[in-house]
Amino acid sequence: MIRFYSRVSLKNKIFFSILGVILVISVTIAFLARWILISGLTKELELRGIAVARSIAERGAGFVLEKNNPELLSLIFDEARLRERQFLINYIYVLDRSRNVLAHTLTIPFPEAFRTANPIPENVPQSVRLLRHGDNVSYDIAVPIREGIYRIGSVHVGLSKDHIDRLVAKLRFMFLGFISAVIIIVFYVSHLVSRHITMPLRRLTRISDELSRGNFDVPIDLGEGLDWAVTNCPAYKDTNMPCWHFDQQAVRGGRGVRRETGQACTTCQFYRKRPGRDEVVQLADSFLNMVWSIRLYRKRLQESEQKYRSLFDSGPDPIFVVDCATQTILDANPRAEEVYEYPLQELFGMEFEKLDPDQAKQCFLALESGETRTGCVYYPKVIHYKKGNRPFYVNMHACPISYGGKQAIIVAVADITEMMEKDAQLVQAAKMKTLGEMSAGIAHEINQPLNAIKMGSEYLGLLLEQGRPVSDTQIREITTEISQQVDRAAEIINNLRAFGRKSGLTLERVDLNEPIRGVLSIIGRQFSLQRIAIRLDLALSLPWVRGHNNRFQQVFFNLLNNARDAIQERMESEPELYGDILIRTFVDDDGRVVASVSDNGSGIPEDVRNKIFEPFFTTKQTGKGMGLGLAITYGIVRDYGGTITIESEPGRGTTFRLSFPAAS
Repeated sequence: MIRFYSRVSLKNKIFFSILGVILVISVTIAFLARWILISGLTKELELRGIAVARSIAERGAGFVLEKNNPELLSLIFDEARLRERQFLINYIYVLDRSRNVLAHTLTIPFPEAFRTANPIPENVPQSVRLLRHGDNVSYDIAVPIREGIYRIGSVHVGLSKDHIDRLVAKLRFMFLGFISAVIIIVFYVSHLVSRHITMPLRRLTRISDELSRGNFDVPIDLGEGLDWAVTNCPAYKDTNMPCWHFDQQAVRGGRGVRRETGQACTTCQFYRKRPGRDEVVQLADSFLNMVWSIRLYRKRLQESEQKYRSLFDSGPDPIFVVDCATQTILDANPRAEEVYEYPLQELFGMEFEKLDPDQAKQCFLALESGETRTGCVYYPKVIHYKKGNRPFYVNMHACPISYGGKQAIIVAVADITEMMEKDAQLVQAAKMKTLGEMSAGIAHEINQPLNAIKMGSEYLGLLLEQGRPVSDTQIREITTEISQQVDRAAEIINNLRAFGRKSGLTLERVDLNEPIRGVLSIIGRQFSLQRIAIRLDLALSLPWVRGHNNRFQQVFFNLLNNARDAIQERMESEPELYGDILIRTFVDDDGRVVASVSDNGSGIPEDVRNKIFEPFFTTKQTGKGMGLGLAITYGIVRDYGGTITIESEPGRGTTFRLSFPAAS
């Protein structure tokens, strides 16, 4: 029973519960009423029979004493046939003290058994017994006839049991009919009540089922003429104005409601909470408000997804979505297809490492370890490969996302190949400009070994012309000096050729001491002619760094030129000053390889110190500099993962400190 009850609907539970309670109450009332009414009716009829018997006994006592049987007979006939008594009373008879029949109303011979059938004990006011005579059954009510203290006879009144049973049956039928009518009415009313109570719940269930199936456009019958199109909501049209009804971002002030942001809907046509209604209606209101809120934010989410999908598809740069587990491409925008020259069908499922063999694994490891502060990683100037294994330079930015229930990263790349080529052209132009500025010093550097060679050869020719003997030792010393000077000139020329060669962003293991020595071989002599001494404090067994020797030479060329210009600027006010440049290389406490260039020039003012690495910014006089040297230096140092800092005191000098990670 309990299991069956638990399976039926709430409507039927309410219906059956009400009906069951009413049935139990009705049955109980029926039994109680039956017992009360039937017993009361029977008792009432008995009392009426006793009253009739006593009336005859009182009125007929004189007739009994006078033995006036005819009057006595007339009396009992009048009592037996009075109005409805004729249907209730079967008989009346009177016995004397000796139980002789004085009178009776029976139409048949008097049954002898009646004389002794219902005797009246002494000191008993009446006696009632059920007697059968023929087909009739009667309640025989015997009452004594008294004269004073003497009993002179008895009166017997026979009440028809059939008549009493018919009255009881009629009463029972009427009562059961009334109960049945009540039950039918209760049945109908309980059905209406249960249906009315559960109607909101059935509607909520239907809406919930539709929502569970993903149908958020299911119509919500709210009535009252409300238009619940979410696009009519101000909070929908202005995403900067969250709905305070649902977001609970409101604070209640003295008057009405206001939002902390200052934006609010003074009246809301959507939110409703009808007060004074029952709990089911309030539950329905809350549920419908929740559905409307879900619709609002779902609509916002759909539009947001469409917006970001549009940005994804129309982005000017390639964007990839890469699965973290398999490191394969899950999605890519059309721009990726254009730049990488792979059809989208080939990109989907392709390992991202095929496009980025150098940084892909490092990128995934960095994101998985969470070592980044912002959660994203940025790799500038890395090499990616187009279809056909053709390289090009990109800046790559990667962030973790959740894509289709998978942990993924979104990779945005920007093709910077053209910019890199222009940078290379700019660096090359700067080199040529530097070589032009150093041409006098370079000519002097080359002229010195040439003069030595010329002097040695002329000395040998003079000895031969004068016929003077030339020893083997002299010939050996002169030829050795000539050979050394030729090597020196060749070294200078090789350094010039290496420096003037156009270089790309390639990585190799470099000893920082080498580009420093190479630069000094070209410009060292020129600086000494300008009263500027260059001192070296280069560490031995310096760890290698990742970079390119040619580009590092450009860096030190720029720093030495700036140091020379700063010293010459100070010499204008201090003619007796001798320039001093100290170049040091060492390994700092963090294991990074450091190169510093210090001078005793004019120094850099504090207010321009943060601007000197900006392109085209210069403090030199017009025509003495374009403001690109330090900008190029900063770019090269940053490309190789290095940092550059400045320590300067105006009027005392400047130190540039370059720091690079040691190559593993």
